[in-house]
Amino acid sequence: MRDPISWQTRLISRTVVTCALLSVASLSTAAEPLTLRHAVELALSHGTTAAIASAEERKAEAAYREARNNYIPVFVLGSAIGKSYGFPLTLEGSAPSIVNLNTQSPIYNPSLREFVRAAKTEANATALAGKDRRAQVIQETVLNYLELAQWEKQIQQLQKDAADSQKSEGAIEDRIREGVDSAMERNKAKLVTARIRLRLAGAQGSSDVLRLKLSHLTGVPAQLIETAADSIPMLPPSSPTSDITAQAAENNPAIGSAQEHARAQYLRAKAEHRALWPTLDFAAQYSRLTTFNNYADYFSSAKKLQPNNGSIGGVIRFPVLNFAQRARAQGADADALKAEKEADAAKDQVSAEALQLQRTEQQLSAARDVAELEYQIAEASLEAVQIRTDSGTAPFHELEDARTQARERRNLFLDAEMQLERARVGLLRSTGGLEAWALGSK
Repeated sequence: MRDPISWQTRLISRTVVTCALLSVASLSTAAEPLTLRHAVELALSHGTTAAIASAEERKAEAAYREARNNYIPVFVLGSAIGKSYGFPLTLEGSAPSIVNLNTQSPIYNPSLREFVRAAKTEANATALAGKDRRAQVIQETVLNYLELAQWEKQIQQLQKDAADSQKSEGAIEDRIREGVDSAMERNKAKLVTARIRLRLAGAQGSSDVLRLKLSHLTGVPAQLIETAADSIPMLPPSSPTSDITAQAAENNPAIGSAQEHARAQYLRAKAEHRALWPTLDFAAQYSRLTTFNNYADYFSSAKKLQPNNGSIGGVIRFPVLNFAQRARAQGADADALKAEKEADAAKDQVSAEALQLQRTEQQLSAARDVAELEYQIAEASLEAVQIRTDSGTAPFHELEDARTQARERRNLFLDAEMQLERARVGLLRSTGGLEAWALGSK
């Protein structure tokens, strides 16, 4: 008789295994290649750096609206009701009243006008700083994506190299048993295999780290990230005749942000100086006075007390002597000068970095061409040795040496290509063309 408990246990085990297989199958079908453009879009919408930049832009825009809205009349409705003892004193500057309505707004205020312009300019500077942070996110995403695509391509080739090296070890073992080769050849073959495994382990480790970085940037689980090599557009080379420093000074958002910030500081200093100018404000007030605050005891006409009272007019101020404001204006002048010099320094730094990147890119381009030619020569030599080995005119060790040299040349070429890509991405960011290149991909 079949044990019912054992039957239920087997049924549960089969159900669990089936669910696990279905979940693995669903993950494998959902793991579609992540294109470069989609990765950049996800990084811009999910990244913390972009979110911080957006929050700073909203704060700067709110500061501009706060300064501008000072021209809108402010209405304050309240009450200053209470029993008077003796003379009817004011409560917070108003006569004792049941209802009190006050409004005031500037009509002519040169200082406020400059502060509004400064706030608007600072908002523009913050927007440009946010654009620079956006470029930073794009650069980080693009570099991680390009490097991951490079390592994925290398891993496939290195796995094939490891399999070929294992076969070569087996062939050398046969030759040693036959007395054709010495035991030293076994160690040489093992060294070649160990070097391949070392690079393969480094490639797999780098791929795991890059997937984790892209996962943090895009919000996509690391195990589902797979690059699409055909989605990477060609990186444009720099023109040796182009004035890269002028392009960087004109298009780099970091320079624009520093210049706008310097202009905002100049406008603030101008506003502090104009705080010593005369001002004209509109003001109005309405009060509903009480009848039990001893007005009749102190005012001869209090028996004809008017409950509803109001006034409307203008308030003119002439600053005559204000040394504190003069000192504040001088401090603002110093801040404006500092911001101007910082903008000049930022322009010089970005221009120098752009020129250095251009020269580095040209040097790395030449190094990549050299590495590619050396790799092609090594591949051609390998094919020639392979033909000679098949015909019996070349020794077996010469073929293994040619394969090892071809692998080394290929690795050097791939490393040089990756360094060139990093330099070109940095150059695109310096000249302000990185976002158009990345989001213009497939």
